[in-house]
Amino acid sequence: MKKLTHVDQQGKARMVDVSAKPIQLREAVARGAILLQRKTLALIFANQMGKGDVLSTARLAGIQAAKRTSELIPLCHPLNLSHIDVDLLPKRDRIEITATAKIAAQTGVEMEALTAVAVTALTIYDMCKAVDKEMVIGEIKLVSKKKAGAP
Repeated sequence: MKKLTHVDQQGKARMVDVSAKPIQLREAVARGAILLQRKTLALIFANQMGKGDVLSTARLAGIQAAKRTSELIPLCHPLNLSHIDVDLLPKRDRIEITATAKIAAQTGVEMEALTAVAVTALTIYDMCKAVDKEMVIGEIKLVSKKKAGAP
């Protein structure tokens, strides 16, 4: 079994020391979805939700959340992201959310991509909860992560 890097020898949580790692180009892609009623989707696309433009607001919330991930997840390193993109793809009964985070750093950006997806979905939920009591957020997962040589 692989040794856990976020615990010390006494089993206490700790931040991983990445100072000896090389700076590399890193990218992570996460995906998730929020299931909605068709009437809710119709209201979103007609821009008739009482709280305003759902998709633009949710996209911005996801981007903002990715930039603040270390404030939400205790052991995450604070990162200065090079890029974060949140893509929303409407389907028949859902909105699929894909977030791509990029950085040149000593640590990865998986948590930032996952946080972007989660907060995007939560923002859609918040903006639509008055008209849809059956929304379900789920399927949030890391799709890919990769690193390349020095920038």
